[in-house]
Amino acid sequence: MKKNLQGGHFIGFALLFLFLVLLPLLLTRIPKGKYYLHIVILVLMYAYLSTAWNVLGGYAGQHSLGNGLYLGVGAYISTMLFLKLGLTPWVGMWIAGVGAALLGWFVGYVCFRYGLKGGYFALVTIALAEAAVYLTTNIRWVGGARGLEVTWLGHRPLLMQFGGKTGYYYIILAMAVLAILYTAWLDRRRFGYYLVAVRENERAADALGVDPVKIKTQANIISAFMTGVGGTFFAQYFTYVHPRLVFGEGPSVQILLFSIIGGLGTVWGPSVGALILVPVAEFTRAQLGGSFAGAPLLLYGAVLMIVMLFMPYGILGVVKNVSQKFGQRAKPTTSELSEQAGG
Repeated sequence: MKKNLQGGHFIGFALLFLFLVLLPLLLTRIPKGKYYLHIVILVLMYAYLSTAWNVLGGYAGQHSLGNGLYLGVGAYISTMLFLKLGLTPWVGMWIAGVGAALLGWFVGYVCFRYGLKGGYFALVTIALAEAAVYLTTNIRWVGGARGLEVTWLGHRPLLMQFGGKTGYYYIILAMAVLAILYTAWLDRRRFGYYLVAVRENERAADALGVDPVKIKTQANIISAFMTGVGGTFFAQYFTYVHPRLVFGEGPSVQILLFSIIGGLGTVWGPSVGALILVPVAEFTRAQLGGSFAGAPLLLYGAVLMIVMLFMPYGILGVVKNVSQKFGQRAKPTTSELSEQAGG
């Protein structure tokens, strides 16, 4: 039964992936296809970034409010390497990921070594991200307050530059799929169990031989590396990097919001949250953006309050509870079994 269930999940994932591969071909045949493709790219990008945050915030239970710090580090490193040295972002993205991971190691070790967790850890991370905003704003070598503009050199796939959006779509699709597969792998491995153990009870985990500081630091390194790689895509797709655009509170809050709404500590939670919120926010911005610029943020806040009040375990938590209830109702009771046996 379990093997059949796993096989069904694999087939479903394969069909979904095939549909996403063919999606650009379908969108080119309808009006406003490019705009819809842009929205799908945003969904995949935030699903990827939120999945990266979910390793630390969902599985390890350490709610960072400053993952924009690693997003910005990745965006700035790869962009600077591209502009100053002419290094292709295909290589720069890995250097950016390593740079973000080193910063993640430092931040994680210092915070967790001195027992910062919960609200204190969240405040430190958002403070570091804000400090990065002011630091980069006042350094001219990295663009200062004007930011960095990625030089457009034409359709050059080797430089991660494409004439249309399709090339960027397939890049972020591959990144999102790899992130989901890694999370699914992590969900069934010893390290994943260690993360959950630390999240649920650090003292009990420590008593069983699991080092909470080491495990949480490793989770922060993984999350930072993935986010730093995502920062390269962010810079290449939008062709512009600004301190407030990447280090600011906006990206950091959005990244964690999708995981919370979709379901913390789950494989598909971040993707579900991004799939629901990003299109709604983009359509709201398109309709009301000119007269009410803060409409998407207001929408995010309203949805978050509703989820926290009525769906504390996220959308997938509700789906799981409903499926369990229906499963229990489908099972025959003891009296029904005895009647059947007597009949």
